[in-house]
Amino acid sequence: MQDKVSSNSPVSVPPRRRPRLAVAVVEELVNAIVTEVYPAGTALPPEAMLCDRFEVSRTVVREATTALTEKGLVVSRQGRGTIVCDQSNWNLLDPMILAALFRRNDGLAYLDNLSEIRASLEGGMAAKAARKATPENLSELEAQITKLESLVEMPAAYVQEDVLFHDVIMRMSGDRLSKAIIDRVQSRALNNHGYAGRLSVAHVRETQEAHRRIYDAIAARDPELAARAMKEHIESSWAKRRASDRPSAAPT
Repeated sequence: MQDKVSSNSPVSVPPRRRPRLAVAVVEELVNAIVTEVYPAGTALPPEAMLCDRFEVSRTVVREATTALTEKGLVVSRQGRGTIVCDQSNWNLLDPMILAALFRRNDGLAYLDNLSEIRASLEGGMAAKAARKATPENLSELEAQITKLESLVEMPAAYVQEDVLFHDVIMRMSGDRLSKAIIDRVQSRALNNHGYAGRLSVAHVRETQEAHRRIYDAIAARDPELAARAMKEHIESSWAKRRASDRPSAAPT
């Protein structure tokens, strides 16, 4: 006999899955709105025109419009149609919106902002990791820094383990909210060449030295040094990728 679920028990409701056609329409319209093909205050094309343009049914267009509304991108106005909202209403942590923001002409400014957010949040998490580190935590981090050392001459492989190094530290910190924010935002930036840059063994060597300083500070249980090492690492790595056309390493 199954146990009855208490009416007071929290129930996790998974997000509703939209039809594939609707998702494709949403992605294209999100990109058009965020890149200001349709500026704030203007109306999207009428439903019938969108049906013709995307070769989909009215049901699909309405489903897509509902999704845009949920993202804070549009609002329906009686007699005016579907109006594009001001950016202050957008859900900037939405994956589709983030991806489109990074593709804008001013996308570099958003990537700058991402670097600032990472430096601040990850610096704080490195300090927490240094305070909370257990022998098991340090063993895991040591194994990761050792793996990175073995991959310095293989930048493409290094990049994957680089992300995991930062992930270990974020988990050690116990700061789930900051980790969730970074994971959400950076996942979209990683697909942007302007953020990722080009691979370079020389830059990977510099990155590994910075990782080693972070590891040493956490292993020494020095929160201030750990925070400073992480902050300097993220800021300097982005500055190198941003500043020039010369080859640079992928994100750290």
